[in-house]
Amino acid sequence: MTNYHVTLEAAWLVRDVQTADDAIGVAIAEAGKRLNPQLDFVEVDVGTTFCPACNEPFGSVFIAANTAIVGLVLEMKVFDAESAEHASRIAKSVIGRALRDVPLNVVDVEEFE
Repeated sequence: MTNYHVTLEAAWLVRDVQTADDAIGVAIAEAGKRLNPQLDFVEVDVGTTFCPACNEPFGSVFIAANTAIVGLVLEMKVFDAESAEHASRIAKSVIGRALRDVPLNVVDVEEFE
């Protein structure tokens, strides 16, 4: 059995915001509230998107009509998984139970000791 560090991406919808910073703060706070205290081992951060024109990184936030979609990155360690695929299924299941109705996508799975 092997240990894995799994990174997931989540699309978080935030209503009634004016700025990207407000949207990021609300998204992280709401996700943290739903994950804690049972899943306090899950790290939450804002994702990064690259500009298609200049290839410069920026925060994954899009605002239209005072509604934002924020790309969050959720990271957790999975211990004693049979494979990388098994670890990603475990992470999606554990985080998905806490974040119902939030789209999740596996971004990266890395083995660690």
